[in-house]
Amino acid sequence: MDYNNLFNVQGKVVLVTGGSRGIGEMIATGFVSAGAKVYISSRSIKACEKVATELNQKGPGQCFAIPADLAKLDEVHRLVAELQKRETHLDVLVNNAGATWGESFQEYPDEAFDKVLTLNLKRVFSLTQACYELLTAKATTSNPSSVINIGSVDGLRPPPQETYAYSASKAGLHQLTRHLAGKLGEDGILVNTIAPGAFPSKMMKATLDAFGDIIVAKVPVGRIGSPEDIAGTCIYLSSRAGQYTNGALITVDGGVTVNTLSKI
Repeated sequence: MDYNNLFNVQGKVVLVTGGSRGIGEMIATGFVSAGAKVYISSRSIKACEKVATELNQKGPGQCFAIPADLAKLDEVHRLVAELQKRETHLDVLVNNAGATWGESFQEYPDEAFDKVLTLNLKRVFSLTQACYELLTAKATTSNPSSVINIGSVDGLRPPPQETYAYSASKAGLHQLTRHLAGKLGEDGILVNTIAPGAFPSKMMKATLDAFGDIIVAKVPVGRIGSPEDIAGTCIYLSSRAGQYTNGALITVDGGVTVNTLSKI
């Protein structure tokens, strides 16, 4: 066993959607720090380029920005076309871009489901499908590429917030992962889901500001997630260490979903 290369992702080509902030930025930072060549995408050109510049200054890997609005199918195809101009293959696809919508049950709008399910679920399939040629270009069953879908603990149990479309989309994403894993594994593509708990992100900011102490009190390890927690899990799934992990759902939540004292 070559332990020194067990978690090595140096030189791998990685695409992280929603990579300009929150969990996506944490994941991109982890891969760049480990020496990978990382492409990040988000709707905001300014934010995307800013993060890419900052990560390039830190190294030792590289980071490049390809802004795109992944809610739109033509933007998905444009993103992949831009990537194909620069790379002949893709080692890791991290489907992280997502949206949420909170509203009371009686007022919850139909457009919320359209928006959230399209980005969180449908476009994960669309982008993975569009990246198929890049993902299989160098992949074999003994040296596979990796698709990592960022789900949520809210897809495992009903959340206390009234985010109906979000929790439904993440539960659907978890099942989509299993379906894709069974199909794409034979093509040398591993597909797994990470279900994060509470992390310091823009999406979680209002909730953490209002209920941070309560949330932390329900986490057995006594804290919210850190960049190392989520990035480390992605690196494991993308390295030799994770080459026999396929179709898995890994909770990275400090034990919230198994806390027998939790009321959520």
